[in-house]
Amino acid sequence: MSQINPSSLFVYSLWATDLPVTAHFYRDVIGLRLIPHHGGRVAFELGNGEHLVILQGQPVPVGDAQTDPFPAIAFQVDDLDKAVEILQAHGVSLPWGVEEDETARWVMFYDPAGNLIELAQLSKPIRI
Repeated sequence: MSQINPSSLFVYSLWATDLPVTAHFYRDVIGLRLIPHHGGRVAFELGNGEHLVILQGQPVPVGDAQTDPFPAIAFQVDDLDKAVEILQAHGVSLPWGVEEDETARWVMFYDPAGNLIELAQLSKPIRI
């Protein structure tokens, strides 16, 4: 059976109960570059197309969350359709199906440990 072979790691996500204090730490102490963001989150550029996103709140299993699901890790892939075929061939449930906006197409699913994972195919660079 084929493998997906992600081309890079795209997004790292963390939760913080005090978003301003945590954002200050990553920007002013660690030295990450804050990039445009929206909603209850801040985003930093890590380089090589990778981003760190910090979400407001406490870590909660996605099934218990009151907000839209947000992946723990997102991998960029070159061919999302092929990746979806491979996931389905392995019996992976795709609860939200393939989603898209003007910058990307993506699919989210749970790994065997229950972590929410995303595969994304970018049509142009995005800002989180």
